Amino acid sequence: ILPLTTRSEDLLGLKRCYEKALVSIESVNLCDYIKVSDWMGSFEPKTIEVIPLIEDVESMLNVNQIIEPYIRAVKPEYLRVFLARSDPALNYGLICAVTLCKIALSKIKSVEKATGVEIFPIIGVGTMPFRGHLTPSNLPNFLEEYSGVYTVTIQSALKYDYPFEETKMLVRTLNEKLPKGEPKIIESYEEDILRKILFKFMKSYQDTVEALAPLINYVAGYVPPRRARKLHIGLFGYSRSVGRVSLPRAIPFAAALYTLGIPAEFIGLRAIENLYETEWNIINEYYIKLKNDLEAVAGFISWRNINMLADAARQVADLVKMSENVLQDAMGKILMDLNVVEEKFNLKLGPRNLTQRRYENAINDFLIAILDQDHETAKKRLIEAARIRRCLG
Repeated sequence: ILPLTTRSEDLLGLKRCYEKALVSIESVNLCDYIKVSDWMGSFEPKTIEVIPLIEDVESMLNVNQIIEPYIRAVKPEYLRVFLARSDPALNYGLICAVTLCKIALSKIKSVEKATGVEIFPIIGVGTMPFRGHLTPSNLPNFLEEYSGVYTVTIQSALKYDYPFEETKMLVRTLNEKLPKGEPKIIESYEEDILRKILFKFMKSYQDTVEALAPLINYVAGYVPPRRARKLHIGLFGYSRSVGRVSLPRAIPFAAALYTLGIPAEFIGLRAIENLYETEWNIINEYYIKLKNDLEAVAGFISWRNINMLADAARQVADLVKMSENVLQDAMGKILMDLNVVEEKFNLKLGPRNLTQRRYENAINDFLIAILDQDHETAKKRLIEAARIRRCLG
């Protein structure tokens, strides 16, 4: 798997480097009649199948320009293409991540038809909607939403936080039904509309996340480490026009926002207000389970936490070393996001049952604990809330 693939030359270069710099060295004479292969044995395999991992917005929108030249140069029997799902959500927001995936799947199918080479798309997903929404109860919706995906990689939450038999059934169903799915082909005029929509949602999402970065990073510090990973530099941070911020990886990022009572799924959705009717219609055509995904996390919104963050803005800002005005402005934008969702989707946001009320109590205690600098209680409440969600992030 080649991360951050952006050009066909990346794929071809890796393949040729392996073949020419590693495998071909076995014929080099070391001394007299001794070759490298005599000393170390032959190198196997003689070639490798490279899997591009497509992660950023431009590469996903132009995935055909990455894989088609590679296919025509190498003429593989088949190609597997890995489409990122979590990092696009982190960098661009929920609607952008799903839309990018749909555009990429459509383009991959078109390349398959043009070249005659079978292409098997892969996506990596989590259990919450922000990262793919693959759970036993949501499996039919997942299969419909991501039709055309051949393989999914799953996170540990499915193994440890769901009944074993349910997870086994989910895996069996995926193995049976994923290969039969076909992506919906997006026409060029539809793609033009979707591109305009993408950048509307991207801007509203990134403006808020960049402002909240100090708070997100602070809360992410309480998330238990899963494995050593370098901090993620948000792809949107490369643009000088919006500055540059460092963010955690996708799981602690999402965990931090869930624990604050602000699920990342909702951030930036105020952009819905700026959509034309044709744009709104096409979003609903290609993100068919959008309302279902938002409804699944509506109960994790905590108005108590949101009000506390607004009321204690100065204390919170001092604690996480950010501007109080920036925090207040960001919270105002989040309120706009939530108001738009309630009106547009007719959803009640906030706890709706006893489990969700217990969840809100846990994350409210977390927020009080960090303001009191009671680190042990904060860690315990974060874990308690994650157990109720059945995942960290």
